[in-house]
Amino acid sequence: MISKQKGISLFNDLKLDKVSMKAYFKRIGFVGKAELNLETIKRLHALHPEAIPFENIDPLIGVPVGLSLEHVFQKLVDRGRGGFCFEQNVLFGAVLRTLGFNVVGLSARVFWEIKEGEIRPRDHMLLLLDLDGISYLLDVGFGSASFSAPLVLDQEGIQDTGHNQYRISLVSGFYYLEILIKGTWRLMHRFGLEHQMLADYEVVSWYLCTHPQSLFIKDLMVAKSFSDGRYALHNNQFTVHRKEGKSIKKKLHTVEEIIEILKNNFAINLPAGEELKIKLQGFIESKP
Repeated sequence: MISKQKGISLFNDLKLDKVSMKAYFKRIGFVGKAELNLETIKRLHALHPEAIPFENIDPLIGVPVGLSLEHVFQKLVDRGRGGFCFEQNVLFGAVLRTLGFNVVGLSARVFWEIKEGEIRPRDHMLLLLDLDGISYLLDVGFGSASFSAPLVLDQEGIQDTGHNQYRISLVSGFYYLEILIKGTWRLMHRFGLEHQMLADYEVVSWYLCTHPQSLFIKDLMVAKSFSDGRYALHNNQFTVHRKEGKSIKKKLHTVEEIIEILKNNFAINLPAGEELKIKLQGFIESKP
């Protein structure tokens, strides 16, 4: 648990000043007083993915991804962009640490949406927070399957976040996180409790942003929550997932359609230049 390695945390030295905290709260629409309680964590965890989308546009167009707090804050808050798990959870963890919460970073091996038998490196970042002797799993950066509320680490059975249902199992020293999709439990990832430092994430982030087989440089992946569901964009296929009712899928046939979705549904301030448009045209031509 967190207490066993107290003091060894990525977030010990990652704190934001008052001006930055105010800007973050404005970015996600948080109003009122942030207190050291579970209600504050729940509110922040719900608001963050509704305001700051998961997106991999920078790796897709060959722009380096920096994971320093200064870099992720400037990108996700000041510039109105989104990011992938490392960027999202570095920022979220720093916000929680600034408020006074005891939070550490963990690493997970993802099994979501990969081929059967494929083994990937531990390339996902998530957070563990201790409050009043209870450990909570937090994650604002898993994309379309992200949970919108903290999960109790050692609670057996189903945990409902309002968007989806999840369960956590402990098997042979590892935790397994599953999500219920259309009546079927699907494994998202497996993780341990070893605390990670920024250097651990930087190595994996570099791999995801440069390896020829990495999906982060091959496909466009964007996701954003809203109160009644989630938006998801994969290359030129746009999907609206709702809590109730069937998902709505729409194939986009022009670059202009994709850009409109990115701006309006995901509220992303897109980077200047033609690189993104060239990539988007490639998706249109290869996936008509």
